[in-house]
Amino acid sequence: MRCGDLAFVVLLLCPPLSAALAQEGDPAAGAVVFKKCAICHNAETDQNKIGPALNGVFGRTAGTHPNFAYSAAMRTAGADGLVWDETTLRDYLHDPKLKVKGTKMAFVGLKDDADITNLTAYLKQFSK
Repeated sequence: MRCGDLAFVVLLLCPPLSAALAQEGDPAAGAVVFKKCAICHNAETDQNKIGPALNGVFGRTAGTHPNFAYSAAMRTAGADGLVWDETTLRDYLHDPKLKVKGTKMAFVGLKDDADITNLTAYLKQFSK
């Protein structure tokens, strides 16, 4: 096998780096998306605003951040086992009122999957 043939086989078998990065998201692009959220939420600090702080949101049971007055629906969702991870947060960000019927979050959701992926990457920085 010639070197050029081997390089071609490697390219076919290995996903492109850009695809891997796209799946992980871009925290800098997520920071731009977060500007829509920052009116109501903090990510960098643990201080609540109109909405609960999103600092440390990954792995948190829904409706449990201290000193925040959650809707009964969000508290029930947490009591029923809703924990924020990439999948549950993605579903919620697509359509909050569908994921948690009765949530008091007024935001209609993000429709662009890339925005959600980037926002997730941004929030992960504050959940370590």
